[in-house]
Amino acid sequence: MSEPTPPGGQPPSHDEAHGGALGGRLNWLRAAVLGANDGVVSTAGLVVGVAGATGDRSALFTAGLAGLLAGSMSMAAGEYVSVSTQRDSEQAALAQERRELRDEPEAELAELTGLLTDRGMSAAVAREAAEQLTARDALRAHARVELGIDPDQLTNPWHAAWASFLAFTAGALLPLLAMVLPPADWRLAVTVLSVLAALVATGWTSARLGAADPRRAVLRNVVGGALAMGVTYAVGSLLGAAGI
Repeated sequence: MSEPTPPGGQPPSHDEAHGGALGGRLNWLRAAVLGANDGVVSTAGLVVGVAGATGDRSALFTAGLAGLLAGSMSMAAGEYVSVSTQRDSEQAALAQERRELRDEPEAELAELTGLLTDRGMSAAVAREAAEQLTARDALRAHARVELGIDPDQLTNPWHAAWASFLAFTAGALLPLLAMVLPPADWRLAVTVLSVLAALVATGWTSARLGAADPRRAVLRNVVGGALAMGVTYAVGSLLGAAGI
């Protein structure tokens, strides 16, 4: 029986993401939030430390910009290497599965049947489902059920690198601009307050994406960021007082 058409003549739609697509999207969002958080904390610690030693706007801007570029490039390179390794592993696993399906199709069919049985199907139903999945696309069936891989959605190292680069840059711009744009007497206070506000936002967002308690995440974020700025400012002040 077909679903009734709602008033207005438009058929019902059901477009929300499910399963791996939704999980992958949440992972990307969480990674972006954490990358921005790293940009905020590391650049804030750098510019606040320099501010403890000198009030020269040019020196503050140079240090902050250098930290932004170094951090964003480092994040992008690290993410590219990490995701490239993951993609290589996925492709190697798929290549092995192709060989096994070519050389031992009956053993692979039995293996798929066993995996479906382990997931709660009866032996007869699991066998029938395995046969149907194998007839439709054997590699895709084994990739998803056995390996937990979607052959159409392998990780892309370039996407990961650019996402990390942009997320870190976005986070780092906040303390950099907060330190160099306001008048000299307001720089430190504006930077500290804006950074703490950003850490509250990133802590809350990362916790919500992970279905965790936002209060603990926010507290950890704020305490960690405040500690980083306090330590670097103290060191910068000591070096400035010593004329180094």
